Amino acid sequence: MQTNTQNNQKITGSEALLKTLIAEGVDTIFGYPGGQVIPVYDTLYDYQDRLKHVLVRHEQGATHAAQGYARVSGKVGVALVTSGPGATNTITGIADALMDSTPMVVISGQVPSSLLGTDAFQEVDVIGITQAITKWAYQIRKPEEIAWAVSRAFYIASTGRPGPVVLDIAKDAQVGLIDYVYEKVDYVRSYQPIPDMKPHRIQQAAELINQAKKPLALVGQGVILSGAEAELHAFLEKADIPAGSTVLGLSAMASDYRLNKGMLGMHGNVGPNRKTNECDVLIAIGMRFDDRVTGNLQAYAPQAKIIHFDIDKSEVNKNVPVTVPVVGDAKQTLAAVTELLQPAKHTEWIAGFDPDEKEEQEKVIEKELNPKEGYLRMGEVIRKVSEATGNDAVLVTDVGQNQMMSVRYFKYKQTRSVVTSGGLGTMGFGLPAAIGAKFGAPDRTVCFFTGDGGIQMTIQELGTIMQENLNVKIIVLNNNFLGMVRQWQELFFNERYSSTVMANPDFTAIAKAYGIGSRTVEKREELDEAIAEMLNHDGAFLLVANVETHGMVYPMVPAGAAITNIIMGEK
Repeated sequence: MQTNTQNNQKITGSEALLKTLIAEGVDTIFGYPGGQVIPVYDTLYDYQDRLKHVLVRHEQGATHAAQGYARVSGKVGVALVTSGPGATNTITGIADALMDSTPMVVISGQVPSSLLGTDAFQEVDVIGITQAITKWAYQIRKPEEIAWAVSRAFYIASTGRPGPVVLDIAKDAQVGLIDYVYEKVDYVRSYQPIPDMKPHRIQQAAELINQAKKPLALVGQGVILSGAEAELHAFLEKADIPAGSTVLGLSAMASDYRLNKGMLGMHGNVGPNRKTNECDVLIAIGMRFDDRVTGNLQAYAPQAKIIHFDIDKSEVNKNVPVTVPVVGDAKQTLAAVTELLQPAKHTEWIAGFDPDEKEEQEKVIEKELNPKEGYLRMGEVIRKVSEATGNDAVLVTDVGQNQMMSVRYFKYKQTRSVVTSGGLGTMGFGLPAAIGAKFGAPDRTVCFFTGDGGIQMTIQELGTIMQENLNVKIIVLNNNFLGMVRQWQELFFNERYSSTVMANPDFTAIAKAYGIGSRTVEKREELDEAIAEMLNHDGAFLLVANVETHGMVYPMVPAGAAITNIIMGEK
């Protein structure tokens, strides 16, 4: 416990808030001022040398930026907004953070406590609205509560399975005077962020893996959140286990790692999807068996004994019955199981992925990356950008075809290199998330891929990039359609393209208005030069790639189908 008093000099609740944020390690806040949070912003004026405030153009952008910051830095993202519409505009980002286990604290101003319940101007029940989509939501009515509540919020947001916390601070609490006392919260009664590891489960898991002839690991974001990348590598190496990744778990392993067999799920790689239904022991690590990974649960890995490593016991046996639950922090549980493993070689089993990889290469990848004619393909643009960065950039995506193509064809060398909206699938996530990612990893190249639909949902955040002079590389994969919905309409709704054709503006003209470099490319022979211009440009750059209008993301497992029911392309 650390206690800090300021020479018995009283300070306002607003100053107590900022002092506690600094004590909790905060250096960047994404926000938008308003009437009921003005006292905090007034105090922030004197803290500009210690707290960087990024003025977004919409409160939803503040939450997504905070998410992007958290995902690449491993720290808690912070958003600061006013009451009423300011607070309600954060709902999508808060729900997104809960689905994707992103540590975030959203601080909203609120009307004075004397006016609560009177339908005062810009009053809304923030706590009632957000309780279902947060780990903790709390309203502060007294300045004496601020330091305690803020520290508690950061502890809850960042520990165990991370997630969002909301603090709603009444205006009179912001201006009231107190003797400031900060004590770091590191314990909350009835909250056990890391469950006790059960030795008999560790033993059972090791025994199953030692007996396995065809083991397969499924790597989720839990590995990254626990910082267990090295433990994962040691685990896979010792037992010679091939692995597939969820979308959010992709950069836990380098793309070229020999045991990395690619992405799982609806648009994942053929090998790990098929082998899910061939393995004898399936080892899920920090993933939640999302429906986009499992497909039809009745036909999912019926032959396999399943081991599930997860810090959240509510995820175990929720969707898929497991043989051995290993509840705890993956960094600890993986290391404990690895100690009990016998060194093994599964050469023949691993070689069995080769035919699947060859088939996917011939039927899908070659056509996407090396088309002989026609319009540019999304995949070839994405792969060329990745290669031009040395496969070492941070990938940020929006949602839709651009997202699935990006996570398929971008490559990774280091962890925390993928920022995308997984569970909620939030269009508009990408542009503000890219802003946050750049603040979270200022020394890394940030490449943001988006569709023409997604970018227009939060396009105003180009103003934030302009004001902050951020070097973010934006690639608009423009097909003049809401591409993913169009793909489903084409495959499953008899090509009835209802409300998916997009009439788009001149994106380069918009970029120019914001002082951002830009270019449009549609000829294949100009693509390399255009990418080089973008990456070499000093500052933000928006590259519009006009791509195939009716491009499709393959492979594809239809919704509700067995994970082995894979569409590889047109017949």
